[in-house]
Amino acid sequence: MVSQDQSKYSGSKKNGGKELGMVTPQDKPLKKMKFVSSAEKEPSSTTTISEVSKSGRGMSTMPRVVKRKLQKIKPVVEYNKRGKGCGPAHTEMQSYIGVLARSRVPLVDKKWADITNDIKEQIWEAVDMAFVVGQRGKTSVLSSAAKKWKDFKSTLTRHYILPYINEREKLSQPPAVYKFIEKAEWDAFVASRLSKDFESVHSQHAQIREKLEYNHRLSRKGYAGLEDQLEETMPGVEIDRSTLWKKARQDKLGNIPDPKVAEKAKLIESVRIVLQEETKKMEARTKQLVEAEREHLLSQLSHLIPNFDPSMLKPKTSPMNPMSDKASCSGAEVRSLHLEDDTARNGEQQEQTKSGALDNQDEEKKEENKDEQKMGETIDEGKKEEEKENKDEGKEEDTNVEEKKEEKQDEEKHDEEGDEVLDYSNVEVPSSLQSLCGYVETTLKPQGKIMTFNIEKEVFGADRSTFVLHEDITQFAGMEEIGATVVAVYMRCLYDLLREANMCSMVGFIDPAQVSANAGSLTDRSRIVASRLQKTDGEQIFMMPYNPGRHWVLLIVRAKRETVYFLDPLPGNRVVDEEGKNIVNSALKIYNSHIGRPGRKAPIWKTLPGTPKQPSSVECGYYVMRFMRDIIMDPSLEFEKKFAKGKDQAPYPQAAIDEVRKEWAEFVCLHMD
Repeated sequence: MVSQDQSKYSGSKKNGGKELGMVTPQDKPLKKMKFVSSAEKEPSSTTTISEVSKSGRGMSTMPRVVKRKLQKIKPVVEYNKRGKGCGPAHTEMQSYIGVLARSRVPLVDKKWADITNDIKEQIWEAVDMAFVVGQRGKTSVLSSAAKKWKDFKSTLTRHYILPYINEREKLSQPPAVYKFIEKAEWDAFVASRLSKDFESVHSQHAQIREKLEYNHRLSRKGYAGLEDQLEETMPGVEIDRSTLWKKARQDKLGNIPDPKVAEKAKLIESVRIVLQEETKKMEARTKQLVEAEREHLLSQLSHLIPNFDPSMLKPKTSPMNPMSDKASCSGAEVRSLHLEDDTARNGEQQEQTKSGALDNQDEEKKEENKDEQKMGETIDEGKKEEEKENKDEGKEEDTNVEEKKEEKQDEEKHDEEGDEVLDYSNVEVPSSLQSLCGYVETTLKPQGKIMTFNIEKEVFGADRSTFVLHEDITQFAGMEEIGATVVAVYMRCLYDLLREANMCSMVGFIDPAQVSANAGSLTDRSRIVASRLQKTDGEQIFMMPYNPGRHWVLLIVRAKRETVYFLDPLPGNRVVDEEGKNIVNSALKIYNSHIGRPGRKAPIWKTLPGTPKQPSSVECGYYVMRFMRDIIMDPSLEFEKKFAKGKDQAPYPQAAIDEVRKEWAEFVCLHMD
């Protein structure tokens, strides 16, 4: 007889394969359970429990977990927003804890607190070797083991002892399904369960059990598993406690069979509706108060500022595609490709308007310019009286403003070596890039089209879409400064190389558009980095191109060692941007909490000064792309030695940069109509 649990895993790779993101080793064919008597008939009065064929789940030994441990493959246990374990890895880990609790903890009539620490430590070490546990680590594992050990004793009592309380001879041998139970241990356990003390305790618990009126129907998945399931089947719907309570008591058809439970569910739903209505009233009242406060503020401003226009307070909108932000290394501000037209760059009027999305961006830019002009006019009018009274003081203020502007420009400049812009007009353009430029002139610009890319979940940890504008292509062909779109698309190209080399488990990518400057709060960006680190066992390195606002650098995060490498293509003794450093440091703290380790006081940051250095102020993005290519083309990933101090720091040959441009263009050409 093969248990349901065993046959399920021996015949399918669902839980051990796809959902855990790994290849499951093939288990050996399972043998049928052996019986003492081979006669196929009803057990006689002298038949022992070990001879009774019991239907339902049998014992699971989970050899696939042991096999993965030998291969040092560890699935990561995921947690929902309430901190509860969920997902296939968590389910499998709980099953494995059950196996350990049954087989390693002595079957004695003691409390969990009386079990020796050595046994508990063995359970924890076995689980820690098989899974990346995460939150609360050891505490959560041992708490689960305690419950499963208690449940196991209850199962033995209810199914293998109490039904035969009047047939003591059938209790002489332990159940055949649990072969690891020794006879002496079984005899002692049976004796304890047939004692008067246990009978009294059992009776008390039975009375308590009868008082439970609102039983759920969740089986092993629990509330955490239910919540995880509902989030997939009910996207966009807030899963509150009342929803969980009702869903946990419904059958497969969505009905609640028990009348008492159904009545309680109706009451809960009524209370929930009342609370929702009260919440809406409070929100409406809050909105009225905010609007009244705003009107009061506008009234005060209109008295203080002549010709005050409330539209000047309209919030500015961010670009439609955040991956299009770009910057040079010469100290210029970050510019958006969506707000930059061909007139500004070429001195010519565009013949065709851009897509509807780009038209909206142009309109928003015009509105912003109008707002700034109005604000400037208003401020000028507000200062006229003061300028008339004291012209000298006004001149002094103008002088101070100029001094501050000059000081800011000085602060934004990089080393003098990076201020020069080389002339790339005579550089030969790779043939694939020439073809792409031809596509720009014949299709993209005349038809106002853009090229859309879908970047798969495996690349950056989540599915995302982005688009390449014709400006991206022409600037890339002209060796001008590039933005996050271009870098991200090349990272997608490099992912194909990783996949071909079977190196996806060694190298991962972090989306530059979601972590660079102006991509959100520091906390949000730290969580994005942490979420990428949490989806691995920590052995991967993660390459993170980062732009603090005017220059591209490359950060390489090795989470397991709490080490970050800093690669900067600009010459000189460069230092890490403080904001970028804080983002990664915070992400590593979140990661350490997830895997249940205390971690270092501060991560180790290593600057690799031996990288090739860009010759002028526009090549930083191209150099970062080449850094990533050089690293993944070495299967040993010995980049630390390659870019160590003392190595040649000359610029890359132009042929090395053109190789990157060629690969980028070939990948983009695959998406041409």
